[in-house]
Amino acid sequence: MSILKVEGLTKQFGGLTAVNNVSFDVEEGQVLSVIGPNGAGKSTLFKLISSFLTPTSGQVRYKGEVVSGLKPHLVARKGIVRTFQETTVFKEMTAFDNVVIGHQLGQNAGPLGVFLSTRAARADEARFRESADEILEYLGLSHVRNELARNLPHGYLRSLGIAIAMAAQPKLLLLDEPFAGMNVDETDRAVTMVEGIRRRGITVLLVEHDMRAVMRISDRIVVISFGSKIAEGTPEEIRANEAVIEAYLGQDDETIGH
Repeated sequence: MSILKVEGLTKQFGGLTAVNNVSFDVEEGQVLSVIGPNGAGKSTLFKLISSFLTPTSGQVRYKGEVVSGLKPHLVARKGIVRTFQETTVFKEMTAFDNVVIGHQLGQNAGPLGVFLSTRAARADEARFRESADEILEYLGLSHVRNELARNLPHGYLRSLGIAIAMAAQPKLLLLDEPFAGMNVDETDRAVTMVEGIRRRGITVLLVEHDMRAVMRISDRIVVISFGSKIAEGTPEEIRANEAVIEAYLGQDDETIGH
């Protein structure tokens, strides 16, 4: 069953077509990766899906509902939550407090209630703190719970960004280059983390350059080049696809996961 349908998405900036008539489905419970050479349009596609950009034409359907053009926070409330290439954490706060703050979409008390510390606000706080500890535990981050974010190594900062996104209780988690800049050990830990997220019933759509990680973790892969989809299939099918090999021509074989 498809949780997400991308239908003919096109995005033009003046005379430049960044995404050109891209279509694909994401099946519930799977990990689907979007790959392509630098400048292929992957990040623009992600912003269209998460409603940070409005398509020139085409649409995005989530659970059958058109979500293109909605405000990003409304899309997030429906269950589509994204991370960013940049590390978006509060550096002077602990890992735990960062995840607590990530629960704001689930807040029942209004701003005045929070200010006055009403019963509803206190109940929210207790619920968020319990959930934050649970998230840190199953993502393998409990041991850095009380560390200031500014003291965390790069790999843990990227993982903390995922933990903050998990606080919004996504049904579909969009990961924008989650393994960027990681060493081998950090990447292995992050791959294990994403596999654990999928086991909890959360569908994952990711954009990534690390082909070794993509080939390990993906159920299906969509390849785009110069804004257009050129291939879709299993990791094995993508490895053998002539159009994909040509798109990556001039780069070493490891680039496409051999």
